[in-house]
Amino acid sequence: MFRRLKEDIASVKERDPAARNFFEILLTYSGLHAVRSYRIAHWCYKRKLFTLARIISQTARFFTGIEIHPGAAIGKGLFIDHGMGVVIGETAEIGDNCLIYQGVTLGGTGKDKGKRHPTLGNNVMVGAGAKVLGPFKVGDNVKIAANAVVLKEVPPDSTAVGIPARIIRHSHDNFSARDLDQIHIPDPVAQELRYLEGRIKELEYELSECEKRNPKNIFTGED
Repeated sequence: MFRRLKEDIASVKERDPAARNFFEILLTYSGLHAVRSYRIAHWCYKRKLFTLARIISQTARFFTGIEIHPGAAIGKGLFIDHGMGVVIGETAEIGDNCLIYQGVTLGGTGKDKGKRHPTLGNNVMVGAGAKVLGPFKVGDNVKIAANAVVLKEVPPDSTAVGIPARIIRHSHDNFSARDLDQIHIPDPVAQELRYLEGRIKELEYELSECEKRNPKNIFTGED
């Protein structure tokens, strides 16, 4: 447990430019407090001390505004930045070195039984206000943009943007979900509009060339 705590603190220090030192992170970061309480609650949950586990998790929720069910499975190095309003469901799974911002829900749709919540791979970033709902997999090195609503599987090395989320693939060589940049996430709708605009210009050019080669009106047959 202490090893995991050191890993969680190291993850915060690496990715938060506002973090100054070990003790500041340990004493003042609500996301770290929530994860630390979760690890104790999860230990109890695995030993079938369910009521005690829930008491610990709900106490952490009261003090931090972050609700993590003790049944969730969370890997090392999770960083919950700011954290207020984060909800992580009972059957959610989170890989190593993930980053979650405030207002995120890793929840269910209300129609599934058993495995009801999403599974995040390693090095996943979930932007502020995003909702990931359902028992599907989000691959490694994925970015989920702020306020996106993800309702289906997301392949590795990609970005999910919009409501409902659309998928943009990336080259693994120049992509890192651990990058804190949430501003320069591509917009698939804007990309498609730019493509259509370029295609219209190409067609207009081809039409003008046809008219030059044939001065007769190609639509009416008149001069």
